[in-house]
Amino acid sequence: MVEFLDIVLHAGRSGVELALFILLPVMVVMLALMRLLEAKGVLDKLVILLAPLLRPLGLTGLGVFAAMQISFVSFAAPVATLAMMEQRGASDRHIAATLAMVMAMAQANVVLPMSTMGLSLGTTMLFSLIGGLVAATASYHVFGRHLSNREGNVDETLKHPVADDAKGVLDVINRAGAEAFKITIGAIPMLVLALVTVAALRNSGAITALTALIAPLLTPLGIDTAMVLPTLTKYLGGGTAMMGVMGEMLRDGSASVATLNASIGFLLHPLDIPGIAVLISAGKRVASVWKVALMAACVGVAVRTLAHVMLF
Repeated sequence: MVEFLDIVLHAGRSGVELALFILLPVMVVMLALMRLLEAKGVLDKLVILLAPLLRPLGLTGLGVFAAMQISFVSFAAPVATLAMMEQRGASDRHIAATLAMVMAMAQANVVLPMSTMGLSLGTTMLFSLIGGLVAATASYHVFGRHLSNREGNVDETLKHPVADDAKGVLDVINRAGAEAFKITIGAIPMLVLALVTVAALRNSGAITALTALIAPLLTPLGIDTAMVLPTLTKYLGGGTAMMGVMGEMLRDGSASVATLNASIGFLLHPLDIPGIAVLISAGKRVASVWKVALMAACVGVAVRTLAHVMLF
């Protein structure tokens, strides 16, 4: 019991430190910047500029905005946009393409903090965008061809607060700070539980046994067996939990920055059990196309994985 309590206390300390001293500052700055650009109308202009170019890939103006949200806010941010698309009459085919893109892209709430651990930020975001666009295209033109393409007079405008004066700017920053704090505090339980579980499995020898069992399959493929643990954590507990585990592995030397960058293509996206559950909660029509989006997202993630392996 004493040993288990030591594990809990160590994991709790590590999880809280990661959340409050890395995740929170990064999210406050990025969310404040994102919300200010939104309030100043910069994002509106960017969406108007990019939407016609990305329309052939199956993305509408709101789909473009969803890509910005996952890239600069968090994986959960596009949920509101997906719900908006459903409520405003977007077609099932466009919803599936947007959902596939989001599932295949790297989420800012993990990418940005992990850049302080050695993650190549620019490369990760570039390959994330490419993977997302591939997923949207695969959904719209291949896996979702049978879905309805009928849509009403969809309102593509983005309704958000404006910041015309100093008070408006301060209000936007305060709201962004509160949003960042909510995201950070919400991440702490998963971080702590993931770290406790990992420490317990390590101490029991379960991870060593599992790694030894599948090593003959991974070694010929050139896959580092150290990635077994973060991969299991990611697909069962989500990206934030994986970030906590990967941070611990980098600190104790069981993983390297090079390994992190080479494997991040299949480790960093919302295509996991918690991520899918959150995204399909956006609405009934969003949930009805999740299988199509999932297949297309797998293509996008495969492209990202190959790109990272080839580069790193």
